[in-house]
Amino acid sequence: MIVMLLRQGYPVNRKRVQRLMRLMGLAGMAPGPGTSKPHPGHKIYPYLLRGVYIVRVNQVWSTDITYVRLARGFVYLVVVLDWYSRKVLSWRVSNTMESSFCVNCLEEALRIYGKPEVFNSDQGSQFTSDVFTKVLIREGITISMDGRGRAYDNIFVERLWRTVKYEDIYLYGYEEPIILKKGLKKYFQKYNDERPHEALSYKTPNKVYESGIDGGAWIVDKYKRKVSKVKKLSDSVSTNEVAI
Repeated sequence: MIVMLLRQGYPVNRKRVQRLMRLMGLAGMAPGPGTSKPHPGHKIYPYLLRGVYIVRVNQVWSTDITYVRLARGFVYLVVVLDWYSRKVLSWRVSNTMESSFCVNCLEEALRIYGKPEVFNSDQGSQFTSDVFTKVLIREGITISMDGRGRAYDNIFVERLWRTVKYEDIYLYGYEEPIILKKGLKKYFQKYNDERPHEALSYKTPNKVYESGIDGGAWIVDKYKRKVSKVKKLSDSVSTNEVAI
C-alpha cells in the first residue's frame, strides 16, 4: 500500500499508513502471524492428556482455529471435536478473531451433546479469555491446554484441518463466506455420516459416537522413560495409539 500511495504522489511512510488505517478501522487482507497468540494477562492451564487413554465418547473434546483463504480475503474456522469418535460436534466461521464465535461454537456443542469430562485447546487468547473459560467452569469441565509449540498435543484437530482443506476447501476454492459456509455444512455432514476412518476400524465418526465402540486414542509421551507413569483409564477398550 505504501508503494502504491507513493506512486500516486502521496508523501507517506509505514507509520503514517498504519496510523491512518487504525483510525479508519482498516486491516490488511492477509492473515495475521498466527491463530494461537497467547494473551499475557490470561491464565494458562496445564496439559492433562499426555499418557491418558481415551476410552469413551465425551471423555475429551478439543477445539482449534484455522484460517481459510478466499478469493477475496480470508475467514477463520473453529470446530469442537470429540476425541474418541473424531466426530465434529460443532463449527463456526468468522471474519474476526474475537472470542464470541468460539464461545458460540462451544455453547452449541454443549447444548446438543451434553458436556465432556475434559476440554482441550491451545493457548490462543480466544480460548484463555474469561468469557470462554467461564463457560467451561460453569459446566464443571476440566480445562486442559496444549504446551507451547506442541502441535501434537491437539493432533486430532490438526489432522481434521488437513483433511477438510485438501478434500474440500482447496478443491472448491470458495470465493465468499456464505458459499464457504454452505460447502462446509455439506462437507462436515459427509465427514461425520459417510467418511470411514482407518483409526475407527473404517467406521464413521457418527457410528462410533452413537455406539461407543471402536473409537479411542492415546497421546503417548515419548519423553517419559517410565511407562508405568501412564494413567490407564480402562483395560477393556481397544485404543488407537498416537505417538508424539
